[in-house]
Amino acid sequence: MKDLFEKIQENRGPIGQHAKESHGYFTFPKLEGDIAPRMMFRGKMRLNWSLNNYLGLANHPEVRKADADAGAKYGFAQPMGARMMSGNSDQHEQLERELSAFVSKESTILCNFGYQAMVSAIDCLVDRRDVIVYDAESHACILDGVRLHMGKRYVFKHNDIEDCEKQLQRATKLAKEQNGSILVITEGVFGMSGRQGRLKEIVDLKKKYKFRLFVDDAHGIGTMGATGGGTGQEQGCQDGIDIYFGTFAKSFALIGGFISSEEHIVEYLRYNMRSQIFAKALPLPLVVGALKRIELMRNHPEYKDKLWEITRALQNGLRTAGFEIGKTNSPVTPIFMSGSIPEATNMILDLRENFNIFCSMVVYPVVPKGVIILRIIPTAVHTMEDVNYTIDSFSKIVGKLKSGQYMSEKIAVF
Repeated sequence: MKDLFEKIQENRGPIGQHAKESHGYFTFPKLEGDIAPRMMFRGKMRLNWSLNNYLGLANHPEVRKADADAGAKYGFAQPMGARMMSGNSDQHEQLERELSAFVSKESTILCNFGYQAMVSAIDCLVDRRDVIVYDAESHACILDGVRLHMGKRYVFKHNDIEDCEKQLQRATKLAKEQNGSILVITEGVFGMSGRQGRLKEIVDLKKKYKFRLFVDDAHGIGTMGATGGGTGQEQGCQDGIDIYFGTFAKSFALIGGFISSEEHIVEYLRYNMRSQIFAKALPLPLVVGALKRIELMRNHPEYKDKLWEITRALQNGLRTAGFEIGKTNSPVTPIFMSGSIPEATNMILDLRENFNIFCSMVVYPVVPKGVIILRIIPTAVHTMEDVNYTIDSFSKIVGKLKSGQYMSEKIAVF
């Protein structure tokens, strides 16, 4: 028999095993200063492409004022308690109404954290007789929610409608046998690849199969659709999304999330979703801050327009320069390269120290061995100069990667 702590010491996990070498630089880095395209990292100003501040609202003067004023007026304790017991307010209900209108749904429930909300909502919606069908590249919060499911689940190949239908056929057979239901779960925009989920085609499958569709649109809310109403709006199938999830952690530049659906479904979640029933309500400064943000998103479509201007310039420029950015059709911009983990770390070191560019690196075990992804998040507050400098810098580092310069153990810092 092993001691629990001894077992943990022997197996630190696939990422944790590298913590000693990576902590503070490659993992858990400290970016300092106002959230902006340029921030301080280890004493030097860097061009930053790693924050999901899509619309540039994090340091918008009206947002900062609303946040500060609400903090001064209410403090972060109010309201005290879970909403069901003692923590409800007019502002919480107002935000739910405004979010419902923004995403064209009947009703909405606020959630304290997006990740927690997805896990808890899945657990709440299905029982052991029900069957879940979900995309293979779903976010970790969906995977964790699916793991809690006591019934059967079928996974379909990423964005593969034929395989989705195949799994629906299997799910339909089992659900009929068990007198259960089917819940299909996918994403509006996949945060690693930038590809939109094939929502319209999945909705079309409702003509042949009986299921409800749950969409995690964390990267789509605020960035996709004519008014920023999300990927369903972008694809003209918002009505076919039965349960819509959005987060405040990206376009809203805040914390928290929400789930929108038919009124009776939201009421069911409100009275059965354990992560909300037994958790303190969102503090009023966050709620008031979210109200200001949604007001700006409604009244200033130029923020989303600017985001897409920067996105198109960046993605078109990268493609023209010969980079592989996959099939992204959202602002999320992955750059695919080939190389080992030591090469990837040396390349990031070179980028940060010699080119003063800060971006996220994705390597094994998140992606297969030999694959390196540099993940770029454009925002409405980046400039064309930022885009041009970044493409020029990447052209230089990829040349070093291909020539084997990053195989050396140390990179000269100038």
